[in-house]
Amino acid sequence: MPRVRFAPSPTGFLHIGSARTFIFNWLYARHEHGTMILRIDDTDADRNTRESETSIFEGLQWLELDWDEQYRQSERLELHGQVAQAIFRKGLAYRDFTPAGAEEEKSRQEGAWLFNAEMRELSAEESDRRAAAGEPFVLRFRVPRDSPRDIRFRDSVYGEQSKSTADIEDFALLRSNGLPTYHMASCADDIDLGISHIIRGQDHLTNTFKHVLIFEAAGAAIPEFAHLPLLIAPDGSKLSKRRHGPVVSVTTYRDAGFLPQAFVNFVCLLGWSPKDDRDRMSVQEMVDAFSFEGINRSNAVVNFREDDPFDPKAVWLNAQHLMALAPEDLAGRLLPFLRAAGFEAEPGKLLRVAPLIRERIKTLRDVATAADFFFASELAPYDSAELIPQKGDAAMALLVLRAALPVLAAAEFTHPALDAALRAEAQRLGVKAGQMFQPIRVAVCGRKAAPPLFETLEVLGRETCLHRVDRAIHLLESRNEAVSHVDS
Repeated sequence: MPRVRFAPSPTGFLHIGSARTFIFNWLYARHEHGTMILRIDDTDADRNTRESETSIFEGLQWLELDWDEQYRQSERLELHGQVAQAIFRKGLAYRDFTPAGAEEEKSRQEGAWLFNAEMRELSAEESDRRAAAGEPFVLRFRVPRDSPRDIRFRDSVYGEQSKSTADIEDFALLRSNGLPTYHMASCADDIDLGISHIIRGQDHLTNTFKHVLIFEAAGAAIPEFAHLPLLIAPDGSKLSKRRHGPVVSVTTYRDAGFLPQAFVNFVCLLGWSPKDDRDRMSVQEMVDAFSFEGINRSNAVVNFREDDPFDPKAVWLNAQHLMALAPEDLAGRLLPFLRAAGFEAEPGKLLRVAPLIRERIKTLRDVATAADFFFASELAPYDSAELIPQKGDAAMALLVLRAALPVLAAAEFTHPALDAALRAEAQRLGVKAGQMFQPIRVAVCGRKAAPPLFETLEVLGRETCLHRVDRAIHLLESRNEAVSHVDS
């Protein structure tokens, strides 16, 4: 069964591109009934931070996608050294005693640096003597030079790949402090963990030739490779933490109120598509449909603006997933956002509100503006002109609201009973039903755009509705008095 891995370095928050790499690995593992491995590549002590690692775990856990095994690269340094020394003993690596900084100077002088002939041809005896004397060295891979050959592999996305060893530098396996380089640690772990498929970003494609050399030198099976197209900004630049900041952070989507399954759906479609070109998919549908054949070679654009960090398709997909949630699930996810906005929301009441607003919100955070009037003790100020119905005037609005008070006081407070009672009152007054309902809607909600009236009245309850209608009457009376004063 396939064994795949996601190997983030804790040097910053979880990037949307890194999240996509995790998601593609996860989907492939679950589609093939394989094993998903999380490996924290934390050997770069100078750049790793505990805050970054925490952020990465928070982002991954928010996705609600599990993994089967977990490792920390810094706890496997002995293994990395053993594999490197085994390659050295085969004569496929050599010690380079070049002083620190000299390589960079040589590169500047001669262009692309490939190898140090003096160190490469150093005799085994001299190399051992200098190492025994404590002279620092870098352990380098001895890339074939006398008889260059092509390194070949087939990438599941980009097809056949080839590069001559004549164009590959003698890359480092161990640094002068004895710690492994990225190439060494990554390959040693992939070998030890039995990784069968390496799925990662296209920016690693050129590294793969070096990795093939390491796998061969270690006598290990070479995994299959699948490199993913890059994610780019609308201006064509590569999405980066340094340039684009929080826009590319997974936790930015979480904090804005995106559903994890909607985010996974959106990210999955950045560079991949199912055969039937569906957009909204459940996680299980993505698992069932996933294949390397569906991955595109062209880079994928994440469309955002300076004033809006979210791709419109991500927002649309999130709204679609919100509408598909069961009321209990939706209410549970809305609750922390409502409380964060300062509302004391009772879960039972929110469960009744959730079905009324789910078609009116695009993110969970929208609950603070879509449902505020359900939970506020008093409505925010609104323009009394909003109370005036279409093809009506302030006098009609006052007539309707004054008539509504005894109806709301006496009627059974259920959707059918309120509907019947208010329609009958509209007929008695000789006004259209819409002219009856709009002033009441604005009176109890503080706005014209609101959920269905009778369900809203039922959730708000008799006492709140009577109080708000009475307040609206006083607001209109004050308006009329002001108008009369001006006229006089």
